[in-house]
Amino acid sequence: MLADSLLEKLDGGRPDVLIVFASPEIDYHPLLAALEAACRPHVLVGCSSAGEFSGCATGDGSVSVMAIRTDEILFRAGLGTGLRQDFSGALEQVMPVFTGSDHPDFPYRSALVLTDALAGYVDEIIHEMMLRTGGTYQLFGGGAADDARFRQTHVFIGTEAHTDAIVVLEMLSKKPIGLGVRHGWRPGSPPLRVTEAQGTRLVSLNATSAVEAFEEHAQATGQTFNRADPLPFFLHNVIGIDTGDGYKLRVPLALDDDGSISCAAEVPVGATVHIMVADAASACDAAREAAQAALAGLDGGEHAGSLLFDCAATRLRLGRGFDDELKAVGEALGSENFAGCNTYGQIARSTGQFSGFHNCTAVVCAIPR
Repeated sequence: MLADSLLEKLDGGRPDVLIVFASPEIDYHPLLAALEAACRPHVLVGCSSAGEFSGCATGDGSVSVMAIRTDEILFRAGLGTGLRQDFSGALEQVMPVFTGSDHPDFPYRSALVLTDALAGYVDEIIHEMMLRTGGTYQLFGGGAADDARFRQTHVFIGTEAHTDAIVVLEMLSKKPIGLGVRHGWRPGSPPLRVTEAQGTRLVSLNATSAVEAFEEHAQATGQTFNRADPLPFFLHNVIGIDTGDGYKLRVPLALDDDGSISCAAEVPVGATVHIMVADAASACDAAREAAQAALAGLDGGEHAGSLLFDCAATRLRLGRGFDDELKAVGEALGSENFAGCNTYGQIARSTGQFSGFHNCTAVVCAIPR
């Protein structure tokens, strides 16, 4: 039925690309094979997710698909495998997908990046991609998810689902593609210095254990911090890395026995950070502003549809309130013709945007008609 609905909207035509987001409750291989057989897309990519949505319709254990057919954009997909053992090797495998210099008549260069964030190295990969492409591409996307199980995630290319891998969809366009990035969090604590960290483990802040810093913040703000069950506190008190022109967010996920805190992505030693605060209203405002910025990036061009990526932690924190965020995006776009999913981290890198790999951030890519 999903394929029938897609074909009906395309008037029976063959899509240039299908972008698929699927819960780990779905058996990926039959799903991808059925979409491939029925729709015959030139390119099929996607990833596993932690909540899927199509317009303001959202669900768990579901599938969301964006189908695009256009003469204005060229699509090309690539795969890199073995991220954990050799992320440089995985990057080498995927870099041939970037062919913008071969197509001067398609001057606007973008790429959708979907990766196994549990394998790590996302910031490094995005930074290296930007260096190797001379900063001529805007990158967006996210880390594949698995319904907050944090065990194994997958990226899709063709009819295959791969773990420990990265998929890139090159999008070369004759018209500008808009990108908007906002998070809606603000500092809720004084500045803190990261005095020790090991990868994604935050060991100490201001030379005291990370857990003690969070407990002090809870006491100062009248909140409850339960060492036996810290996640509810963490979802409402994330880490903001001061970048000089904004804050890059990191979600604390677990408390370790030694008082360190495991985060969704790396927090660098020496960084100045704050414990951040947000509410449902600020999350909706951020998503609305991201959509508005994406539309502005079309430079007056007509909006055909959008892709939206937001954090699995945001969905957990907001619960049913996440529906309001989707409504805010639809109102800003003036259309419910958007699709996306909740991811383990969001990717956004372009001129004038916060750079690299984010948590708890709304990323909207507006596609021109």
